[in-house]
Amino acid sequence: MTMTIDEFKALRAAPASPKKRNKYGAKKTGDHASEKEHERANQLKLMQRAGLISNLREQVKYVLIPTQRDPQGNLLEKECSYYADFVYDKNGVTVVEDTKGFRTKEYTIKRKLMLHVHGISIKEI
Repeated sequence: MTMTIDEFKALRAAPASPKKRNKYGAKKTGDHASEKEHERANQLKLMQRAGLISNLREQVKYVLIPTQRDPQGNLLEKECSYYADFVYDKNGVTVVEDTKGFRTKEYTIKRKLMLHVHGISIKEI
């Protein structure tokens, strides 16, 4: 099949395809993965300003399974990590929070590993 120069120019001038949507329908808002996470971040910031919580942090990394290497130091497996949406202190207790629209199998496994490895229960919003 051959293409004429005019067909080629028309193809190049065609608008680019729209951005791929999130697999679960989440719409990225600001610096957050979803509108729900963005709204929760704003709520927590207000709570911190009001003195209800302290030490608010976002996207905190927890290593669940460390990097695996052979005796020569060659990489066998990369580490498995969980990134908490929010971590804050409330009434002297550290709270690890995740805004969930949909629980994936990967998230469920990581939630269980957080409890097993770090003794931390994730508060789901």
